[in-house]
Order: sequence, then C-alpha cells, then structure tokens
Amino acid sequence: MRTAAIVAPASMALARAVRVGYCIDSFDIGGTELNAVRTLEALDRQRFAVTVFHFHATGPLRARYQALGVRLVHLPIGPLYSLRTAVQGVRFVRLLNREGIEIVHTHDLYTNIFIAPWARVAGCRVIASRRWLDATPRPGLLPLNRLSYRFAHRVIANSALAARLLVSEERVPATRVVELPNFLEERAFRRVTPEVHSARRRGWEVPEDAFVVGTVARLVPVKNQAMLLRALAHLAKDVHLVLVGGGPSRPGLEELARALQVAERVHFAGELVETTNLHQFFDVSVLCSRSEGFPNTIIEALAAGCPVVATPVGGIPEVIVDRRTGLLVPLDEPETLAARVAELREDTALRTQLSEAGVASARSKYHQSVVITQLEALYRDLAHETGDRGALLA
Repeated sequence: MRTAAIVAPASMALARAVRVGYCIDSFDIGGTELNAVRTLEALDRQRFAVTVFHFHATGPLRARYQALGVRLVHLPIGPLYSLRTAVQGVRFVRLLNREGIEIVHTHDLYTNIFIAPWARVAGCRVIASRRWLDATPRPGLLPLNRLSYRFAHRVIANSALAARLLVSEERVPATRVVELPNFLEERAFRRVTPEVHSARRRGWEVPEDAFVVGTVARLVPVKNQAMLLRALAHLAKDVHLVLVGGGPSRPGLEELARALQVAERVHFAGELVETTNLHQFFDVSVLCSRSEGFPNTIIEALAAGCPVVATPVGGIPEVIVDRRTGLLVPLDEPETLAARVAELREDTALRTQLSEAGVASARSKYHQSVVITQLEALYRDLAHETGDRGALLA
C-alpha cells in the first residue's frame, strides 16, 4: 500500500517556529502516553513551539512535560454530548486562534474524537492517530473515531498493519495515511555496569545464578501474563520470572503463581517510572499479548540486546522476524513458549545472534534520529500546505 510520503527539502526551511497544538488524554503510563511524551522530548523546540492540551490534569508523566517548560492547558471535558464539552470546544477554538496554532496533533481515540472537528473549525491543519488495532475502551466510540478521521489532513499509523486498516476499514485515502513507528532514544541502547546489573537483580530478590525471563507490560488481561506463568511451570527450577508493571491482573496472577507452585520464582517489580532500559536485566524478554498495535516494549528489548520471544499479534511480526530478530510462538501455547525459552537458555550462540540482530534492527529502523526527522518533516509540510483549508476528507 502506498501511503503519504514525507519530504523535507531544504527550500522549505522556516525562519520561525511552527506552532503545534499537542493533544493527549492523560498523563498516565501506557504505550501511547509514553510515546507522546518521548516524542515531545525529542522534538526540536527551536523550530516547533508546542502547547500541550490535555483532558486529565494529573498523572505520573506530568512532571516530564513540566520539565520541558511547555505550556500545559487543561480541557476538562465531560460526556461528548454535554453542554460542558461544547463549552470546552468553543474555548479550545479560541485558544488555538489566540496562540496562533498551525498544526494540531492528536494521539489517541478520545483526542481524535473531540479535538479534530474543533481544530478544523479553528482553521488548523490536523494530524490524527491510530495506535491500536481492536482494543478500544468502548465499541460505541469507533464510529465517532471514524468520523474524526474525515477532519484530519493526515492520520499517523504506528505500524504497517494499522496503516492498512485505516485504508480498508476506516476508508481514509492512502495519500492521507502516514506510517510512523514508535521510536527509541539513544539512552535505550546504553548499558549499566555489571555492579548495577547485579544490584538490580538482587533488588528484585532474584538469585544470583538464576536465568531471568522478564516482561515489561501492564498487568491487564490483553497482555496475557498468565501464559508466561504457565510456561514457567514447564521450565527448570533455576529459571525465574520478573514482571515489571502494575495493573488489575496482579492479584489473579499472584493466585495463579501459587496454584502452579511457581510463586517463589515469580518476582513482581511493580510499575517503574525510569529512563533505564529494564530489558537489559533479563536474559530473555517475553511478550505474550493477545492483541497489540506496535508495542514499545518489543523495540526496547531489541535495543537492550535482549533476545525476544513474542506472540505474532498486531504489529509484532513487523519487528520480530522468527529466528532472525527474535522468536515467535503461537498464542496460548505455554508449552511451546517454555520450549523456546529453554532453547535460548541452552543455545548461547542463538542468543548472541538474536541479540546482535535485534540491536542492529532497532538502531536502523526505530532510533529517534530516524523517526523524529520524519515527524518534523510532516509538521513542516503541513505548515506550508496551501489550498482549501475547509475541505474534509473525500
């Protein structure tokens, strides 16, 4: 499928900063939320002046936005059809006009639905997003989200599969679709010292001689950590599992670990907000998800040089090519997963091969110098577009 090209000729250089309205739902921790703040941290703010509009005022990621010194504007919307929401929409239009915002960039389902129509009323160029496949908060929002794409000049997809679905299911013209994957900062490739490595494992109460399987993901049903626990029951006693992340599935997973008699080999690290790439503390990184768009955790594992075993869902097969950049296992086959982990434990040559290939792939395809350059070019292209600013998608 041919999607919109991003071109950045030197003749298009701007003498002033492009003013961008950056729109997020919340400051909570999740794949979309982390990608949004990382993107803003990587943008050249000499060339792009950003105002961040947000629906929820608090959350663990707010401090990272504040550290950037960008203006934060709270839009406390209510139900979509409420008077309060309409009032906030009018306020938003006035803010866009007063700030001289040229580009409005939404990052998730809720901001697509609310922001895109009002941004068009203000005469802005609109970039919407699709960062998911089938996991949405409420199915009833999908028709509204599909409508929101008609107000967008471009729609960013974070995987080739999401890009295809935008064209085939959402009926967005391919010329308006831009495939832009998640990315990695240089720090994702950095390694800690052996002393720090050992200290972190001790902090998780992992035995010094253990073979460590780990995962970094929210503890929610779609991430399917139960499959990993069941696989652990088929592995040798010196294989330990570290689960990094918080969420509602934790009590059930703790109960399952006890039922499988592996609780002493399972270590719940909780939700960790830090810049260190946690995958470097594992011998193997696993993701057993039932559904994914384009998971940050996979490319972070590659950057850490940690061999990956994952289920082939969503955008994962675009990143993990079986036995080249990782290993793929069928969904809900814990015995197969256990066999792949055991293979990696015994075959150090295979671990080294996958580690080196993973780092090379992550650096060439997903480094921020590659991806952010494309996003900045998209912002510049839209800032220079001329023509009918009121026309909706055909």
